[in-house]
Amino acid sequence: MIDEKIIFSLRSTPEEAKKTLHELKQRGIVIGTDEAGRGALAGAVVAAAVYLTEEQEEKLLSMNLRDSKLMSESKREKLFTAMNELKVLWRAFMTWPKIIDKENILRSSLNSMGESVKRLSKNLDDKPFCVIVDGNSRINNINYPQWILIQADKLIPVVSAASIVAKVLRDRLMKNYALRYPVYDFAKNKGYPTEFHIEAIKKFGISEIHRKTFCKKFT
Repeated sequence: MIDEKIIFSLRSTPEEAKKTLHELKQRGIVIGTDEAGRGALAGAVVAAAVYLTEEQEEKLLSMNLRDSKLMSESKREKLFTAMNELKVLWRAFMTWPKIIDKENILRSSLNSMGESVKRLSKNLDDKPFCVIVDGNSRINNINYPQWILIQADKLIPVVSAASIVAKVLRDRLMKNYALRYPVYDFAKNKGYPTEFHIEAIKKFGISEIHRKTFCKKFT
């Protein structure tokens, strides 16, 4: 029987995940949440929460919906456009570098996912029965039951969709920052620690969008 308060299953086979997801959907609204930018040296961490109808999920799966990390940038953009054309309900939340430095990245990531869930919940006809969280940590700033699942972005379509929203929004943000800070090549590295990015930090120092706690060893 599914726990009413929290479903804590860190790992699952695809078959087990599919079965559990079916059980959850029989009991109410299920939404997924994921984040992007956790390992970057610069820029916000961006989280998204998504709700999919059966029809929307079927259409997106036919377009090869999957974990955003397994898709090219152009394919992610295509799926994101399709989601908006299908009127998929999603909401996002960003936590900026100064807060990340103050709180730490894990707390910032989880809080961002929680805030995106709360924003989405306000736009649903009913409260979510369960929030499926990608990762191994519980979100503390929401009161809904949670299924915490490692690689949920690969196993659960609605979490895959959340990963795409978060990744596309963050990539667009970093491309805009590339115009303001051209020496770091944010358009290509999106703030992640590539060799070029690290060498740029050593040469030019950090910008106001860098995470100071992440860059200490390079400055």
